[in-house]
Parts: sequence; C-alpha cells; structure tokens
Amino acid sequence: MPVPADLTIETDVWPSYLGSFIRAHPYGDVGDEAVPLVECLPGLFGLVPHWADSTKLTKSTLNARSETAAEKPSFRDAWTKAQHCIIAAEAIYEPDWRSGRAVARRISTIDGSPLGVAGLWTSWKSDKGEMVHSFTMLTINAALHPLMQN
Repeated sequence: MPVPADLTIETDVWPSYLGSFIRAHPYGDVGDEAVPLVECLPGLFGLVPHWADSTKLTKSTLNARSETAAEKPSFRDAWTKAQHCIIAAEAIYEPDWRSGRAVARRISTIDGSPLGVAGLWTSWKSDKGEMVHSFTMLTINAALHPLMQN
C-alpha cells in the first residue's frame, strides 16, 4: 500500500481505523545490511482475509483467539503463514459490558509508554487493485480473570 504524505495514523488503536504494526521485512533475511530486519506499516485494525469482498468485516476480526486462530477461516491463512506482528499503540479500546451495554474501555500502560501487542497481519487486494494491510490482536481465554466475572 503506498503511504500518502498526509497519512494520519492513530496511536490509540480503534476498530476499523488505521494503526501501525511491525512485521518481519519480507526481504530481511537476504543478507543485505541495507535491508532492515523489520518494518513498520500502516494497516486497518481488524483483519481483512484475502477472500473478503470488502473491509466491512474488520469489526468482527479485531481479536484472534490464540487457541483457535489456526482453525478459523478469517485467521487461518495468516496463522499458517506465520504472519506475526507487533501492534504498536499508546492505547487499545475494548468494550466493557459490565453496565449491560458496551462502553469503550481504554487499555494502556500506567506511565503512557507505548504498547506492543501480539498480532497477525495480512494483505488484501481491493477491487481497485490497491493493497490494503490489516492486523488483528492475538488473545487468550480470560474467562477466569476477575473483570470477566461480571
């Protein structure tokens, strides 16, 4: 995806918004010191699988459960191809359902230092031929966490 000069990338990562992720450079292992080992790219938060018709499903592909990512159609290809990444953010927002309705809950470090969240990435080609990068967070079952007991 070409990066426009006026591109704005959010440092608070919201669903379906443009954020940044760090991945292994595709040519980082060729032995050329001029090629970096990793690169930081803009991408949509919410994985867009290669078979998707549009980017509309990003709100349902924000989180990939580590226990089932290899089996789920939306995440299987990225998992199988080891398309791991680190999601760079100052904060991530998740819904908090304790009140009975979804309230955005900001997740960040106490001191405001950047987060690095494990994820998967992929590239999707739009009907206009544009390559769109996207990413999802890898999560684990947190059913026993006190916050999930409500």
